[in-house]
Amino acid sequence: MTDFDMIAFCKALGDETRQRILEILQEEGDKCVSDLVDMFNVSQPTISHHLHFLKQANLVTSRRDGKQIYYSANQNNITECCGILFTKFAPTDMNLAEFVEAEQASS
Repeated sequence: MTDFDMIAFCKALGDETRQRILEILQEEGDKCVSDLVDMFNVSQPTISHHLHFLKQANLVTSRRDGKQIYYSANQNNITECCGILFTKFAPTDMNLAEFVEAEQASS
């Protein structure tokens, strides 16, 4: 990712709706605004605002297909951002295998 902005990344993930939008895009693939509006109890302008916020943080990409704009998760940037945060804030004495085991046990 070229213009990584950790603050923009954290702000983008600081909202539950934006987190859920990213989860949906990661799990289900491309969605247009109307698809997402149907999944949330919010208006079209609200979803568009959240998508714009995510796009500004380079966490989603868009493509036009006729009159519709489809959004998808920018998985490479999401992975890179998470990795940078993890390496910056993870305890230095942390055993990654223990972390993965604890995460799997809680699932």
